[in-house]
Amino acid sequence: MTANALSEKILLAVKMQQDTSTLQASLSDLKTAEIEKQLDNDHKKKAFWINIYNAYFQILRKERNIVKPDIYKKRLFTVGSQKLSLDDVEHGILRKYRYKYSLGFFANIFTSKLIMKLSVETLDYRIHFALNCGAKSCPPIAFYKVINLDAQLDLATQAFLEGESEYDEDKKILYTTALFKWFLADFGGTSGIKDIYKKQIGKDLQAYTIKYKEYSWEEALDNFS
Repeated sequence: MTANALSEKILLAVKMQQDTSTLQASLSDLKTAEIEKQLDNDHKKKAFWINIYNAYFQILRKERNIVKPDIYKKRLFTVGSQKLSLDDVEHGILRKYRYKYSLGFFANIFTSKLIMKLSVETLDYRIHFALNCGAKSCPPIAFYKVINLDAQLDLATQAFLEGESEYDEDKKILYTTALFKWFLADFGGTSGIKDIYKKQIGKDLQAYTIKYKEYSWEEALDNFS
């Protein structure tokens, strides 16, 4: 079974509330070199690691009762014989080793060589609308496949923005998700956010001021699309 197929299968088992121990063992038994060989482009890397993140958040929270901040920071699961954390996956691999608290402007100078080797070549802002951290304001969980990844990420982005955006047409204000504020540089700053709205949902916001809505951290597990 390929790494990408395995990532889809473990996420499906989580959704179906099936035992994942055998699948977790299979992920652990993969050789790091084999993962690098199989995930030889960004499409494969993004599909694999998004699925892994979403699966393991649910596993750690529901089966092992891990809470924040440990659920993000501690290396609590194994992929390719390497202990990883959710932060390793999100900020190290999928965000190309950005420092978590820098709004995306700075690299993490303490990133390991392993994470650098596993990381994407190009940061894709759409991953922020695919990762689910178990909160009410998080995007829903989908099953990402290499073959139609771009279409899936575009759809996830469009659906999330349509659901999270409010417009004051008189005052020209956009109220939108705090994800944009937390990872501002990933989106190309304020002008980049407006470009994303133009591209993803056809909304011209050049004359608008952007304000960020409060993020609901109320727990909402099993939010599958």
